Amino acid sequence: MERRDKINYYLDLAEVVAKRGTCLRKAYGAVIVKNDEVISTGYVGAPRGRQNCSDLGRCIREELNIPRGERYELCRSVHAEANAIISASRQDMIGASMFLCGKDVKTGEYVANSNSCSMCKRLIINSGIDKVFIRDTEDKYRKIHVRDWIDDDESLAGKFGY
Repeated sequence: MERRDKINYYLDLAEVVAKRGTCLRKAYGAVIVKNDEVISTGYVGAPRGRQNCSDLGRCIREELNIPRGERYELCRSVHAEANAIISASRQDMIGASMFLCGKDVKTGEYVANSNSCSMCKRLIINSGIDKVFIRDTEDKYRKIHVRDWIDDDESLAGKFGY
């Protein structure tokens, strides 16, 4: 049996974490790793104590036909990246990597051209995380240097979505 490369190993973990998600549109999982040690994980779900969309059987953003990457203030959920960051200390995140995997709930397919939303990008920047790996297929991924999100500040252009 061929040994799985380390990046896909952590992306596999993120994919498993995503299975705990409660969003009716997208299932995302995030894993924060530093020095080959898992620091934290997170998945998409409503804040603790609130009902999840999967419990309610409805998604307001879906009902309003809002495109991905837009109007997250209407979403009931906390994103996977944010939940992983909330569960880790900043000291542990400085210089760490985040591994992110997203799947479409209806089709089970990986989310094409997936990326963190603008709010999660800001959280990732402030957390001290250095790199983000995003799964595109079972074996392919993209590596993003968080510094690029700082240098190419999309908020200055008023860009929507991703």
